[in-house]
Amino acid sequence: MNNLVSTEWLEKNLEHVKLLDATWHMPLTNRDAYSEFLKQHIKNANFFDLNKNSSQDSTLPHMLPSKNNWEKTISDFGITNSDHVVIYDNSDVISSCRVWYNFLYFNHNANFISVLDGGLRKWLLESRETTRKINLASKSNYLAKENKSMVLDKNQINLNIINKKFQLIDARNKERFYGLQPEPRKELNNGHIKNSKNLPFTELINNLDNTFKNKAELEKIFKSVDLEFNKGVAFTCGSGVTACILGLANSIISGKNPIIYDGSWSEYGLK
Repeated sequence: MNNLVSTEWLEKNLEHVKLLDATWHMPLTNRDAYSEFLKQHIKNANFFDLNKNSSQDSTLPHMLPSKNNWEKTISDFGITNSDHVVIYDNSDVISSCRVWYNFLYFNHNANFISVLDGGLRKWLLESRETTRKINLASKSNYLAKENKSMVLDKNQINLNIINKKFQLIDARNKERFYGLQPEPRKELNNGHIKNSKNLPFTELINNLDNTFKNKAELEKIFKSVDLEFNKGVAFTCGSGVTACILGLANSIISGKNPIIYDGSWSEYGLK
């Protein structure tokens, strides 16, 4: 798997990849990702709207779209099945990882889907060039196939509480996990799924430049929550976004595709 690419690599290969800005902000931040994109973005990037390009048939946020909708969305970007796609963001919740997961779920070659390590924050810290020019893509004919083993539903989560077939790791902060802090969505209870473990995604990320910690550090952090690498593992969070940060980090360690509870606490925590 080619999970991460560096800013240096991307600058050298800008003309040879398809680039998506997948910035998404938590609702309470009052930031507009698309407006930020229009003001500055990396050359050749197109804006991937995570809200718009998730399922519109669900009341839950960021649920996987249908295969047909995904094919249309990605074809509209002019992306083909053989393209190397690089995704970046300028978000505190590293939203690019969710789009990376979506591409894997819809069977894009794992060697040709990558996240820009450090995202736009690192790119700007290094004074690399940005633009306001919008890249117009010609349509392609993208074909998808669903990897249904990569997603879990509420029934599977409830069954696992009884049979304990896999470990469930929650990416939210400790205050939300333990119910000490109100959820950002008012319709949700506080707390966590029974038997799940807590690993805040921020522990995997370097503060200064938003890059992932190295493989040895990631292994140590996962072991600190008693993760058994020889046992199945799945990830959850508030709405399926930051769970994918844990999923990418675990893929760096294991080489395996991440398994995500798509509904996450937005579904499980409903009052």
